[in-house]
Amino acid sequence: QVQLVESGGGLVQAGGSLRLSCAASGRTFSSYAMGWFRQAPGKEREFVAGISWSVTYADSVKGRFTISRDNAKNTVYLQMNSLKPEDTADYYCAGRNGAVVSTAAHNYNIWGQGTQVTVSS
Repeated sequence: QVQLVESGGGLVQAGGSLRLSCAASGRTFSSYAMGWFRQAPGKEREFVAGISWSVTYADSVKGRFTISRDNAKNTVYLQMNSLKPEDTADYYCAGRNGAVVSTAAHNYNIWGQGTQVTVSS
């Protein structure tokens, strides 16, 4: 079973950048489609980006965020540039067995504990 641990969150000013990391344990990491989701206070968890053999982004982050993975390091990254106050949320890494990225949170069966991102105006 793969376990996920996120890191890299913090406080940043609008226009700044952060890079989130998601370290995975387990030998089958490369066979998992991985996603980043976020949840702001009082809002539902929403898809941000996903990666398997291709990448998928939410419209709200296209051109600003980049997802990548290093299977040798069992790590998925989310580079976030041009951050906006509306990007403030808890960010979660998620995994699902198989090669297809899903934008629906319920299709992911493995989740990290989350890392907080706060963007000040």
